[in-house]
Amino acid sequence: MDRTINVILKPLRRFAIQKSSASLLLFMATILAMILANSPLAYVYHHILSYPIDLQIGRFNLFSHHGEPMPMLAFVNDALMAVFFFVIGLEIKQEVLIGELSSVRKAILPVIAACGGMIVPVLFYVLVCNTAPEVRGAAIPMSTDIAFALAVLGLLGKRVPLSMRIFLTALAVVDDIGGIIIIALFYSGDIVFEPLLISLALLALLYLGGKMRVNNNLFYYVVGFFVWVPFLESGIHPTIAGVLVAFTVPARPKINLDEFTCDMTGYLSMLDYTEVRQSKKAAVLTPTQIQVLNNIHYLADHTISPLQSIADKLHPMVNYLILPLFAFVNAGVTFGDIQPASLVNIPLAVFLGLFLGKSLGIFSFTYFFVRTRLASMPAGMTRRNLFGVSMLGGIGFTVALFIANLSFAGMNTVGIDFLNQAKLGVFTGSFVSGLCGYLILKKVLPKETGA
Repeated sequence: MDRTINVILKPLRRFAIQKSSASLLLFMATILAMILANSPLAYVYHHILSYPIDLQIGRFNLFSHHGEPMPMLAFVNDALMAVFFFVIGLEIKQEVLIGELSSVRKAILPVIAACGGMIVPVLFYVLVCNTAPEVRGAAIPMSTDIAFALAVLGLLGKRVPLSMRIFLTALAVVDDIGGIIIIALFYSGDIVFEPLLISLALLALLYLGGKMRVNNNLFYYVVGFFVWVPFLESGIHPTIAGVLVAFTVPARPKINLDEFTCDMTGYLSMLDYTEVRQSKKAAVLTPTQIQVLNNIHYLADHTISPLQSIADKLHPMVNYLILPLFAFVNAGVTFGDIQPASLVNIPLAVFLGLFLGKSLGIFSFTYFFVRTRLASMPAGMTRRNLFGVSMLGGIGFTVALFIANLSFAGMNTVGIDFLNQAKLGVFTGSFVSGLCGYLILKKVLPKETGA
């Protein structure tokens, strides 16, 4: 029985810890950006951000916006981050179909917790900043960076119950859904319907392909790219295209596991290992063996759904390339331009939203819901460690920086750099939340617990 339970929990455990190993690279990219932005090499850093990305095919530039090549900053935030949100969309779909959001009973507590973690931070923000243009950043402290949050949990090792990792992961997924909705509703410009209709037609093609069991990953990559291209001109933020494409990727493989097991047994029995002619330098298979091995390869390839196959292939690129590059181009906060009086404006609002708003929102909504007996506390979680994990929800970072950029990019008045202030609030709020959450959990978690 124990072995069966471990087999069932292994994919979920892997999902809950797979991103933490990339957090160090993300942190290093952030530190490098901050050092460069405040050094004599700042001009080199800003030159990199404005460097045009010009990838021509004939007269068509693959990465252009309104006919002009994208600068590096826009390329990362509008193009590469669309891939990030594509992977987020795949994870959301998987969680809704077979994961912690697949039933009302499983989803209710993370959904309630995430709602508290989105509503209360906004209230804290608007207590400090409630007039234009500062109020545009109210959504900045809504998000949780699951990679950093799980990395902090990982520092506590086996003392952390698996239920806590799963709760935090599911909460962050719901957070991502909220962030996607906020971006779509409040950070899009005037709608241009012609390119939008082209994108919707291509999305319909992807959806039809999924229904017809088209399991070729390349189909979703290529058509998905051409969904994104007109989205750039539609007025809706192009990262939303990544999410919509993800929802069309089929989650059902062509060959189920029962068929795979049965066919694989037959193919293995057909292989005659005695017929292989081999030496230290080469091995020669018979035509029959080659055909059988090709059939086995086909079986294995079609037993994994496109949704899981694409997510598995893109995770390394997202975690080890896209997110560190995103951090590098967006984390260049400059300290020389910050005046003490400005710290009680946007920086304080973001800090309070992340540090107090997230922790109090997640904890209070969850605890109240459990007290009303509408849901039960996950096994291994108590009121004390719930507060610790709620505080880890205040590690905003990646999506918080992304929304800060959408809120304040290019918006400077009377020498005030609103984006720079928002970044400072994100860094301080995330760091203090992570540190305090770690210290609380280190104190309240039992010394030994099963993972």
